Amino acid sequence: MFEITQLSKTFHLHTQQQAEIPVVTNVGFAVQPGECVALTGESGSGKSTVLRLIYGNYLAKTGSISVDGTEIVAADPRTILELRRTTLGYVTQFLRVLPRVPTTRVVAEPMIQAGHDATAADTHARDLLRRLRIPETLWNLSPLTFSGGEQQRVNIARGFAHDYPALLLDEPTASLDRANRQTVLDMIDAAKQRGCAIIGIFHDHAAREVVCDREIDVSQFAAA
Repeated sequence: MFEITQLSKTFHLHTQQQAEIPVVTNVGFAVQPGECVALTGESGSGKSTVLRLIYGNYLAKTGSISVDGTEIVAADPRTILELRRTTLGYVTQFLRVLPRVPTTRVVAEPMIQAGHDATAADTHARDLLRRLRIPETLWNLSPLTFSGGEQQRVNIARGFAHDYPALLLDEPTASLDRANRQTVLDMIDAAKQRGCAIIGIFHDHAAREVVCDREIDVSQFAAA
Protein backbone atom coordinates (compact mmCIF):
# COMPACT_ATOMS: atom_id res chain seq x y z
CA MET A 1 0.00 0.00 0.00
CA PHE A 2 2.91 2.34 0.81
CA GLU A 3 6.25 2.13 -0.98
CA ILE A 4 8.86 4.79 -0.29
CA THR A 5 12.25 4.70 -2.00
CA GLN A 6 15.29 7.01 -1.87
CA LEU A 7 13.20 9.84 -0.45
CA SER A 8 14.98 13.05 0.50
CA LYS A 9 13.82 16.46 1.71
CA THR A 10 15.62 19.79 2.06
CA PHE A 11 14.01 22.98 3.30
CA HIS A 12 14.95 26.23 1.54
CA LEU A 13 14.79 29.31 3.76
CA HIS A 14 14.21 32.09 1.25
CA THR A 15 14.12 34.76 3.98
CA GLN A 16 17.45 33.59 5.40
CA GLN A 17 19.80 34.25 2.48
CA GLN A 18 18.59 31.13 0.64
CA ALA A 19 19.85 28.84 3.39
CA GLU A 20 19.26 25.12 2.89
CA ILE A 21 18.45 22.70 5.71
CA PRO A 22 18.60 19.02 4.74
CA VAL A 23 16.20 16.95 6.85
CA VAL A 24 16.12 13.34 5.62
CA THR A 25 17.87 11.47 2.85
CA ASN A 26 17.38 8.09 1.17
CA VAL A 27 14.30 7.15 3.20
CA GLY A 28 13.07 3.75 2.14
CA PHE A 29 10.44 1.35 3.46
CA ALA A 30 7.15 -0.33 2.53
CA VAL A 31 3.92 -0.98 4.42
CA GLN A 32 1.50 -3.77 3.57
CA PRO A 33 -2.31 -3.77 3.93
CA GLY A 34 -3.28 -4.56 7.52
CA GLU A 35 0.08 -3.45 8.89
CA CYS A 36 0.76 -0.57 11.29
CA VAL A 37 4.27 0.87 11.24
CA ALA A 38 5.55 3.39 13.78
CA LEU A 39 8.03 6.10 12.85
CA THR A 40 10.40 6.62 15.76
CA GLY A 41 13.42 8.79 16.50
CA GLU A 42 14.45 11.82 18.48
CA SER A 43 12.53 15.09 18.21
CA GLY A 44 13.59 16.84 15.02
CA SER A 45 14.68 13.64 13.27
CA GLY A 46 12.10 14.13 10.52
CA LYS A 47 9.15 11.92 11.51
CA SER A 48 6.46 14.54 10.84
CA THR A 49 8.28 15.63 7.69
CA VAL A 50 8.05 12.08 6.33
CA LEU A 51 4.30 11.97 7.04
CA ARG A 52 3.77 15.30 5.29
CA LEU A 53 5.81 14.17 2.30
CA ILE A 54 3.64 11.07 1.97
CA TYR A 55 0.45 13.15 2.23
CA GLY A 56 1.74 15.57 -0.41
CA ASN A 57 1.98 18.63 1.84
CA TYR A 58 5.73 18.85 1.21
CA LEU A 59 7.53 18.42 -2.10
CA ALA A 60 10.35 15.88 -2.01
CA LYS A 61 13.80 16.77 -3.25
CA THR A 62 14.38 13.26 -4.63
CA GLY A 63 12.84 9.83 -4.47
CA SER A 64 9.51 8.11 -4.91
CA ILE A 65 6.34 7.79 -2.80
CA SER A 66 3.75 5.32 -4.02
CA VAL A 67 0.39 5.01 -2.26
CA ASP A 68 -1.79 2.22 -3.62
CA GLY A 69 0.04 2.55 -6.93
CA THR A 70 -0.26 6.35 -7.18
CA GLU A 71 3.05 8.19 -7.37
CA ILE A 72 2.93 11.23 -5.06
CA VAL A 73 6.20 13.03 -5.82
CA ALA A 74 5.38 13.74 -9.47
CA ALA A 75 1.59 13.94 -9.07
CA ASP A 76 -0.42 17.01 -10.00
CA PRO A 77 -2.65 18.60 -7.32
CA ARG A 78 -5.83 17.06 -8.74
CA THR A 79 -4.39 13.55 -8.43
CA ILE A 80 -3.33 14.16 -4.83
CA LEU A 81 -6.74 15.56 -3.91
CA GLU A 82 -8.46 12.53 -5.43
CA LEU A 83 -6.15 10.20 -3.50
CA ARG A 84 -7.00 12.02 -0.27
CA ARG A 85 -10.71 11.81 -1.07
CA THR A 86 -10.83 8.05 -1.55
CA THR A 87 -7.64 6.34 -0.36
CA LEU A 88 -5.37 8.24 2.03
CA GLY A 89 -6.56 9.61 5.37
CA TYR A 90 -4.51 11.76 7.75
CA VAL A 91 -5.17 12.34 11.45
CA THR A 92 -3.08 15.30 12.57
CA GLN A 93 -2.72 16.89 15.99
CA PHE A 94 -4.47 20.04 14.78
CA LEU A 95 -8.08 20.59 13.77
CA ARG A 96 -8.44 22.83 10.72
CA VAL A 97 -12.05 23.45 9.72
CA LEU A 98 -14.21 26.26 8.42
CA PRO A 99 -15.85 28.43 11.11
CA ARG A 100 -19.53 27.88 11.98
CA VAL A 101 -19.69 24.40 10.43
CA PRO A 102 -21.41 21.99 12.87
CA THR A 103 -19.31 19.21 14.34
CA THR A 104 -21.49 16.48 12.83
CA ARG A 105 -20.87 17.92 9.36
CA VAL A 106 -17.12 18.22 10.01
CA VAL A 107 -16.94 14.52 10.87
CA ALA A 108 -19.29 13.40 8.09
CA GLU A 109 -17.55 15.40 5.35
CA PRO A 110 -14.92 12.77 4.39
CA MET A 111 -17.68 10.20 3.85
CA ILE A 112 -19.75 12.61 1.78
CA GLN A 113 -16.73 13.55 -0.34
CA ALA A 114 -16.04 9.85 -0.92
CA GLY A 115 -19.55 9.42 -2.33
CA HIS A 116 -21.54 8.13 0.64
CA ASP A 117 -25.15 9.13 1.23
CA ALA A 118 -25.34 12.29 3.35
CA THR A 119 -27.88 10.83 5.76
CA ALA A 120 -25.82 7.69 6.33
CA ALA A 121 -22.69 9.83 6.77
CA ASP A 122 -24.44 11.96 9.38
CA THR A 123 -25.57 8.86 11.28
CA HIS A 124 -22.05 7.41 11.24
CA ALA A 125 -20.61 10.75 12.37
CA ARG A 126 -22.95 10.79 15.35
CA ASP A 127 -21.96 7.23 16.23
CA LEU A 128 -18.28 8.19 16.18
CA LEU A 129 -18.84 11.31 18.28
CA ARG A 130 -20.78 9.25 20.79
CA ARG A 131 -18.07 6.60 20.88
CA LEU A 132 -15.41 9.26 21.50
CA ARG A 133 -17.49 10.79 24.28
CA ILE A 134 -18.20 14.18 22.70
CA PRO A 135 -21.33 15.47 24.50
CA GLU A 136 -24.40 15.52 22.26
CA THR A 137 -25.07 19.12 23.31
CA LEU A 138 -21.97 20.10 21.30
CA TRP A 139 -22.71 18.28 18.06
CA ASN A 140 -24.46 21.20 16.34
CA LEU A 141 -21.75 23.68 17.35
CA SER A 142 -18.50 24.43 15.58
CA PRO A 143 -15.62 22.39 17.03
CA LEU A 144 -13.51 25.54 16.94
CA THR A 145 -15.26 26.48 20.20
CA PHE A 146 -14.24 23.19 21.90
CA SER A 147 -11.44 22.43 24.32
CA GLY A 148 -8.16 21.07 22.94
CA GLY A 149 -8.99 17.51 23.98
CA GLU A 150 -12.45 17.68 22.41
CA GLN A 151 -11.00 19.06 19.18
CA GLN A 152 -8.51 16.21 19.08
CA ARG A 153 -11.31 13.66 19.39
CA VAL A 154 -13.29 15.38 16.64
CA ASN A 155 -10.20 15.20 14.47
CA ILE A 156 -9.87 11.47 15.17
CA ALA A 157 -13.56 10.90 14.38
CA ARG A 158 -13.16 12.78 11.11
CA GLY A 159 -10.05 10.76 10.18
CA PHE A 160 -11.79 7.44 10.82
CA ALA A 161 -15.18 8.38 9.34
CA HIS A 162 -14.36 6.97 5.91
CA ASP A 163 -12.76 3.52 5.65
CA TYR A 164 -9.56 4.68 3.98
CA PRO A 165 -7.31 1.88 2.70
CA ALA A 166 -4.32 3.86 4.01
CA LEU A 167 -3.94 6.10 7.05
CA LEU A 168 -1.35 8.48 8.45
CA LEU A 169 -1.57 9.12 12.19
CA ASP A 170 0.32 11.88 14.00
CA GLU A 171 0.14 11.29 17.77
CA PRO A 172 -3.46 10.00 17.77
CA THR A 173 -3.48 9.21 21.52
CA ALA A 174 -1.68 12.33 22.77
CA SER A 175 -3.39 14.02 25.74
CA LEU A 176 -6.32 11.60 25.80
CA ASP A 177 -7.70 10.18 29.03
CA ARG A 178 -7.54 6.42 29.58
CA ALA A 179 -11.03 5.64 28.26
CA ASN A 180 -10.69 7.67 25.04
CA ARG A 181 -7.15 6.40 24.52
CA GLN A 182 -8.44 2.83 24.59
CA THR A 183 -11.24 3.74 22.19
CA VAL A 184 -8.73 5.13 19.69
CA LEU A 185 -6.51 2.05 20.01
CA ASP A 186 -9.56 -0.12 19.33
CA MET A 187 -10.36 1.98 16.25
CA ILE A 188 -6.81 1.56 14.96
CA ASP A 189 -6.95 -2.18 15.53
CA ALA A 190 -10.29 -2.41 13.71
CA ALA A 191 -8.82 -0.49 10.77
CA LYS A 192 -5.93 -2.96 10.62
CA GLN A 193 -8.33 -5.89 10.72
CA ARG A 194 -10.16 -4.62 7.63
CA GLY A 195 -6.82 -4.31 5.80
CA CYS A 196 -5.91 -0.65 6.28
CA ALA A 197 -2.19 0.14 6.03
CA ILE A 198 -1.12 2.62 8.71
CA ILE A 199 1.96 4.77 9.28
CA GLY A 200 2.00 6.60 12.59
CA ILE A 201 3.96 8.62 15.10
CA PHE A 202 3.31 7.35 18.63
CA HIS A 203 5.27 8.96 21.44
CA ASP A 204 3.03 6.91 23.73
CA HIS A 205 5.26 3.85 24.04
CA ALA A 206 2.52 1.64 25.49
CA ALA A 207 0.14 2.51 22.65
CA ARG A 208 2.88 1.80 20.12
CA GLU A 209 3.45 -1.62 21.65
CA VAL A 210 -0.25 -2.47 21.38
CA VAL A 211 -1.05 -1.48 17.78
CA CYS A 212 2.22 -1.32 15.84
CA ASP A 213 3.69 -4.33 14.07
CA ARG A 214 7.15 -2.83 13.71
CA GLU A 215 9.12 0.39 14.05
CA ILE A 216 11.25 2.42 11.66
CA ASP A 217 13.84 4.71 13.25
CA VAL A 218 13.82 7.81 11.09
CA SER A 219 17.11 8.91 12.66
CA GLN A 220 18.90 6.46 10.36
CA PHE A 221 17.82 8.64 7.44
CA ALA A 222 18.95 11.92 9.00
CA ALA A 223 20.72 14.13 6.47
CA ALA A 224 24.37 14.73 7.22
